Amino acid sequence: MTDALPELKRLEAVLADLPPLAIAVSGGVDSMTLASVAHRAAPGVHLMIHAVSPAVPSGAESLIEQHAAAEGWSLRLIDAGEQDDPAYRANPVNRCYFCKANLYGTMRAATDRLLASGTNLDDLSDHRPGLLAAGEHDVVHPFVVADIGKAGIRAIARHFGFEAFAELPAQPCLASRIETGIPIALRDLSFIDRAERTLRARLGAGETLRVRVRHSGVQLEIGRALAADEMADVMTAMVELCTAEDRLFSGIAAYRTGSAFLRAEAAE
Repeated sequence: MTDALPELKRLEAVLADLPPLAIAVSGGVDSMTLASVAHRAAPGVHLMIHAVSPAVPSGAESLIEQHAAAEGWSLRLIDAGEQDDPAYRANPVNRCYFCKANLYGTMRAATDRLLASGTNLDDLSDHRPGLLAAGEHDVVHPFVVADIGKAGIRAIARHFGFEAFAELPAQPCLASRIETGIPIALRDLSFIDRAERTLRARLGAGETLRVRVRHSGVQLEIGRALAADEMADVMTAMVELCTAEDRLFSGIAAYRTGSAFLRAEAAE
């Protein structure tokens, strides 16, 4: 089977050279695919760890638990405690560093296994302060070593029939929707999660969208042009959601990766 998919063959070769791992699983296609391939290649050898957090989109935990039960994973849930870290809550431009430092520090305290992440080749060209924290905790990135990007990961997931997450749109943590300099608050994380769930219920689960909390108000970013009836429906939903929490809705814009960081970059 692996001969038909070069990416899978390379990944299995990388994993075969590694000791038992503690794999951070977030519920996204990257970490879920890595954990699944690692477990199938060496059942019972690796430990999967999921950090329960208000910054994780709702539904991720249940997806992980259901898939773990079906696959027979050894799964451990932890609280990384990033919400108790004032450096994280301040939401600087390198907020991701503090989030990942808390995650990997908590994982290290829970196990002496080698830590692994679902970071892939495409991630290396993005703004990823969390990679510094990963380096400080000697985290390995099997997809990077195997020269695999997002498209290759999706191909592997489809190969195994992982329909629950093979086509999931990228879902970074909810804190990434909050513009740099606005403190991370549970109220905002809850609002973002609720708003995005409401919109995906109307537009489709695979829709690329972000509800951004900015200094200028709440902005919705969409990854495609909406039809007139869709636009009207989405506008109504956003106005209702914002009005219910006394928030200013500033409008709809085209989706841009990492746009919540633009304000800090422009100021530098």
